[in-house]
Amino acid sequence: MVIRNHGAGLGLHDARNFDLNAIDSAFINNPYPVLANLREHDPVHFNPDGSLYLTRYEDVRSVYQDRTMVSDKTIAFKEKFGDGALYTHHTRSLVFNDPPYHTTVRKLLAHAFTPRKLSEMELLITDIVDKLLNELSGAGDIDFVSAFAMRLPTEVISFMLGVPEQHRHKLRGYSLAILGALDPEVSPQRLDNGNRAVEEFSEMLNDLINHRRANPEGAGQGEVLEALIFGEFEGRQLTQEELIQNCIFLLNAGHETTTSLMANGVGILLQAPDQFQLLRDSPDLVANAVEEIMRYESPLQIGNRTTTVDTVIGGESIPAGTYIHTSIAGANRDPEVFDQPDKIDFSRSPNKHIAFITGIHVCLGATLARYEGKIAFSRLIEKYPRMKAAGEPERMPLARFRGYNKLPVRF
Repeated sequence: MVIRNHGAGLGLHDARNFDLNAIDSAFINNPYPVLANLREHDPVHFNPDGSLYLTRYEDVRSVYQDRTMVSDKTIAFKEKFGDGALYTHHTRSLVFNDPPYHTTVRKLLAHAFTPRKLSEMELLITDIVDKLLNELSGAGDIDFVSAFAMRLPTEVISFMLGVPEQHRHKLRGYSLAILGALDPEVSPQRLDNGNRAVEEFSEMLNDLINHRRANPEGAGQGEVLEALIFGEFEGRQLTQEELIQNCIFLLNAGHETTTSLMANGVGILLQAPDQFQLLRDSPDLVANAVEEIMRYESPLQIGNRTTTVDTVIGGESIPAGTYIHTSIAGANRDPEVFDQPDKIDFSRSPNKHIAFITGIHVCLGATLARYEGKIAFSRLIEKYPRMKAAGEPERMPLARFRGYNKLPVRF
């Protein structure tokens, strides 16, 4: 098992003086003591800029299910990004929009996640996992992130969008650059990298979409681009710009979070030998293990909403127009909901984590992510039951997303 402290040494003063916009590397490497302290002493926390940071499960859950809370970031992103590719992307993709646009685009994107499509993807994922694991045989010490965790979702999303093999190595760089610009504080260099990533990926997708539009019969196994291009909802199809930006969204939603699910999961197995042994002894617990990995080290750590009316959260009066940061990481370790929340337990049931969000913005690709996790971990443990750590891991330097840049492993 792995048990972390509950904010020992911290107190009310630290909670009241916390500023999400001024976090350091210590918080990024291990945010959980600070989140526990906030949850205990100041769960409805106002940052110096007037924004709210919520760390209790019930508060976060209620915000996600409240239809008066909006995801639209048109004004906030104009201030953050100015005009440019990042602004265009984040104000046109599914995740930062509300009904009726959100409803229409979600219905159209759902063509990529029908039971038939997911059934096709399950077979494809199994083939990809087996191929990648076979390549690791005899490799000795490897970086699990670059050798497997990154490559699995890259292959899957590449098949889904019809990305040719010669371009696939670019996808994680695009994803990290675009998602990294969503952190609370972003340097000019990171903004430049994000804008460039959107521009380059948009050009690639524009060509792919035009080719598939002209050659609809050429779609390969697992590809969903044709369904996105020609799918209709109430007589409406996605425009070219909407197709491009929502294909980028599918990359980000299905790529980086799945990379982190894989890497976080292996990191946990290496830290918790009792749980590693439990999965070896009881492989039927793999579905439970995926849920617990998502709870314990949520790939998406922070979400956002904005109030449109005066409201009350956790007993505090919150005015309309307040920007809210939701701590998914804090909610998923709330002791009011989870027994021994800082303990990793692959037999935990029930497990009501909200790593996939809840409400109308619940993750569209949650079922696909679960398929990838179950198949990958079950086959990894079967093939490499003696996997060990081979050096110091390196965390991604991001607050909003939690994963690894490097995870040295010995097979």
